Parts: sequence; structure tokens; C-alpha cells
Amino acid sequence: MDEQMKMKKATYHLWTFVTSKLISAFGAQVYAFAISLYILQLTGSATNFAVNLICNILPRTLLSPIAGYMTDNYSRKKIVIISQIVTTVAIGCLLLVNLTTGLSLLAIYATTCILSITSTFSSLAFSSSISRLVDADRLQRAMSLNQMSVSIAAIGSPAVGGLMYGVVSMSTFLIIYMVASAIAVTLESTMDFNLFEKGEKQESTEKKESMIQSMKAGFSYMKGQPVVMAMIWLSLMINFLFGGFEVGYSFILIEKFNMNSEHFGLTEGMFAVGMLVLSIYLSAREEVRYPFLVSKRSLLSIGGAMTLFTVPLFIPFSYYILFAYYLILMFIFGGLIIVTNTPVQVMLQKTIDDEYKGRIFSIIETMAMALMPIGTLLFGVLYDIFPAQWVLLTSAILSIIAVLILARPSIVRKAHPELEKSYYKKVEYHV
Repeated sequence: MDEQMKMKKATYHLWTFVTSKLISAFGAQVYAFAISLYILQLTGSATNFAVNLICNILPRTLLSPIAGYMTDNYSRKKIVIISQIVTTVAIGCLLLVNLTTGLSLLAIYATTCILSITSTFSSLAFSSSISRLVDADRLQRAMSLNQMSVSIAAIGSPAVGGLMYGVVSMSTFLIIYMVASAIAVTLESTMDFNLFEKGEKQESTEKKESMIQSMKAGFSYMKGQPVVMAMIWLSLMINFLFGGFEVGYSFILIEKFNMNSEHFGLTEGMFAVGMLVLSIYLSAREEVRYPFLVSKRSLLSIGGAMTLFTVPLFIPFSYYILFAYYLILMFIFGGLIIVTNTPVQVMLQKTIDDEYKGRIFSIIETMAMALMPIGTLLFGVLYDIFPAQWVLLTSAILSIIAVLILARPSIVRKAHPELEKSYYKKVEYHV
């Protein structure tokens, strides 16, 4: 295939990938919204609702290593397509149950587990293939557009789900999701997952490594990549400490300030709007020159933003000033998340060898997912014992310290060797 044809195909991939992600993400989030309301309406139990959340988190955490191994050793296109087909079939089976015997909690939990598994395999295979689907110059645009599709789904799905839930039946919900999934798999089947594959395919008759051997090779590879290791440890620490914000944000606004549900929902929506706006910006601008450095500064800004969340706990605000204050903060927070994640994701795509991407991304996801519930539980207990402002401030300060240590200047220079020590500080202000 000549270079011009490859560029045309890459452009097709860019928009097909985004369209597919938008359709599947929107369908999944509207479904999750409807199922959550259905469980609460059916049982009135927060425990049953929490079990459904566990059915989503636990399979993803346990099976990410297997998904990573398969992504690096088998056809990524087949993994994506089979996962999406299984998703479509699972929703079809739940629809059949609903039409015959009516939905039960067992059927919902089983379907949630299946969707979590297929989502894990599909997302890892897609994440590991982006550098094969589009040219290197448009990696940042691809990652930004991917985040944009997720943000649009996050903004629109609660409104669409809430509107439809009161108007249409659960069967209609399931049919819409099943059709969306079928469209997504049709689009994905037209993509060439090896368009920008580096080197020639090697047909080997040698026996494949076992999964344990493969994961060991992945860990060995990571140890030889200090910048990748720094990114992983940084993401783990921030994910853990971010639990202080995730729990504290809702606790402070609802319990401390008695913000009504409509206004609280709008502040959450502004988070997604911030993500969307910055995703659009990064998709339109040239690739960030020093991604690790930009992410470091953004993480420090996130730590600073977390401290600002505590200000109304020290200085009284009127209700509507308080509401406006948190609207602005959540918009900034959402934007900073994108500025942090997108450059690093692009850097990982370019830094990690293609044959290790599935395993490395699965290791990152497994460890991050494992620490998130631990952090959430720990901070939930702390907020019940200590004043909220001091818990959140401590989490923010520890986040800043973690960034300063794990992303110290020596690590930044390893990530960007072109940064000489003599002008490191100068460049930091001109990224």
C-alpha cells in the first residue's frame, strides 16, 4: 500500500474509531443508568446497587492480565470484534429474559459481569492498537478524540437515559443498546489493525509463552524502562490518593453544604464539559512537545485544585456563590484530567514496544483498579472520623509530594533527554 493510501486509511480509522467509541460508550452509559434506576426501583436497596458495581469492577480487575496476554499474542482485531459480538449477544439474552420471565437480579448481575469482561478485552486491544491504526503525527489527535467521545457520552447519557426511562420500556432500552453494539462491531470490522505495524510479521512455529512467562516478560520489560515505571507508580499513587477527592467531593457538597440534587448534578456535568473542551483543544493543536513535563505540571495543578475545594469549609460562602465556585472548579478539574492523561497516553503509545503494549496496559489497569476501591474505602472511613477539610487537604498535599518525588527533574530529563540540566527550569515555563 502506497503512502497516500495509508494516510487516507488512517484518516478513515481516526473517524471510524471515534464513531465506534462514541456509539458503544453512549449505549453502555445509557444502559448503566437505566439498570441502576431499575435495581433501585425494584429493590430499594443500596446493597443490591453496590453488588452490581462490584460485578463491573471485579471481573475487570481479575481478567486484565489475561486480556493483556491475549492482546500481545493473538489478533487484536479478532479480540475487539469477538468482544463486541459477545456484548451484543449478552444484551440480546437479557432482552429475551425480560420478554419471557421478566428481569431478575441474577440475570442483571450475570450480564454486568459479561459486559465488564468484554469491555476489558475490547478496550485493551483497542488501546494497544492505536499506534497501528493511525500515523504517529496524529496520535495525540486520536487520543483526544477518544476522550472527547467519552466526555460527550458522559454529558449526554444521564439526560437521555433519564428522559427515556420515564417514557420507554426496559425492552426498548435493551434493543437500542443491542443495535448500537451491532453498529459498532460493523464499523470495527472495516478497520485494518496492522496498517502501521512496525516491521514485518513473523510467522513462528515456536511454542507461545505461557501467560505467567508472558507477564514475567512484561514486568522485566517495565523494569528496563525507568520512565514507564515512573509513570506507572505515579498513576498508582494518584489513583489511590484521588479517592480522597472522589469521596470528599460528594460528602462536602451534599452533607456539609446541603446542595440540592439538581445543582450537584450540574457540578458533575461541568466536570465532563471541562474534559470535552480540553479534548477538543488538544485534538486541534499540534502534539505536545514535552508530554511528561506537561503531565507533571498538570498533576501539580490538580493537587492545587483539590486544596481549593476546601476553601468554603474555612470561609463561608452564600449558596449561589458556593454553587458557582464549585461549577468553575469542576470545569477546571475536568480539563486538567485531560491535560494530564492525553500527553502521557500518547507518550506510552510511542515509548512501549508494540509487542508489550497489551501486557503493560493491563498491568497499569489492574493495579489502578485494585487501588481505587481500597483508597475509596479508606477515605470513606477517614471522612467519618476527621473533619472533611483536613482529610482532603492531606490527600492534596500527599498528591503534590508524590508528583514532586516520582516526577523529579532527573526522571523528566530521562523522558526528554533533549532537556539539558542548565535550562530545565527555563523550558518548564515554555512548554
